[in-house]
Amino acid sequence: MRYDDNESQVGKPIAVVQGSSSAIVQNCLTSFVERHKATIRIVGLLESTAESGGAPDCRPSRLRSIGSPHEFPLFQDLGQGAISCSLLPQSLIEAAELVRLQIRHGCDLVVLSKYGKLEAECASGLVPAFVAALEAHVPVLTSVSSRFLSAWDEFATPYFQLLQAEHSDLECWWQNMYRGTCN
Repeated sequence: MRYDDNESQVGKPIAVVQGSSSAIVQNCLTSFVERHKATIRIVGLLESTAESGGAPDCRPSRLRSIGSPHEFPLFQDLGQGAISCSLLPQSLIEAAELVRLQIRHGCDLVVLSKYGKLEAECASGLVPAFVAALEAHVPVLTSVSSRFLSAWDEFATPYFQLLQAEHSDLECWWQNMYRGTCN
């Protein structure tokens, strides 16, 4: 399924899920993928975070590929007593390249766990995957941390709309993208 960027009634091609904690938003994205992976071709990355360990914002996290066995660590392991963390930019760059390849092979939807620090401050990380999806006219489902909304707005306006972390909101957006209507 491809969106037509000349048809405003179809909806915005990027849906940004917000309004809840990161864990709830990521769970919402994961649930959407689980509900639809049998009927649509979904590619992209979902975040999985350990329940404990590490500094509060740096728990052991990985991006796992949708539809392939690839996983990408998000943070350098600084040991059990660490009170800060170090993002692994190369891991995000490799993850974005995998998604770009997946998009080239064809898909109906791209799910990207989030637009975060590297994307906002360096135009790096998953930015190439976002761009590849837009260039291929494939809808994107993602999240954006509130602290990076200004950078996101500059990057993605007018291609996005905000959704609450509610299954019904995601379903309505998808139906709008797919059929041009929301039941």
